Amino acid sequence: MAVRHRLIKRSVADVWAVLADGSLYGDWVVGTARSEPKEGRWPEVGSSITYTVKVGWRTLSGTTTVRRCEEPRILELEADSGWLGAARIAVDVRPWGEYALVIVDEHPLTGPGGMLHNVAVDALIQVRHRAMLARLADVVEKSSKRTYESA
Repeated sequence: MAVRHRLIKRSVADVWAVLADGSLYGDWVVGTARSEPKEGRWPEVGSSITYTVKVGWRTLSGTTTVRRCEEPRILELEADSGWLGAARIAVDVRPWGEYALVIVDEHPLTGPGGMLHNVAVDALIQVRHRAMLARLADVVEKSSKRTYESA
């Protein structure tokens, strides 16, 4: 199971503000070079964004759709990367004292990742999650710092 967590030293509301801003998706999701709205109003259920991933000299595009949203705690996404397949990504934001404990749970659904899902694939996803949660923490801290400074 590819589950990883990180304590972010900001409030649940600060973390949710970043997750609920589809324009920031590319800032915290590892490998995403660019993202933009596709359908609906992010993060309403059924809304989606398109994203671009750069792998060396190649550029791949995909779509991420919100499958479940319970503000400010639960955001479940389906990332569809075309021939690479799709994955379910669940983000759970829990209060931990004055901070937020963020838990990410990802499972391949289709494509090569879904067909070959095993301990090795989960280990790769864990490495990606470590970097993704670090980036999320950085974006949240920078975003909330701007909010505090402008207040």
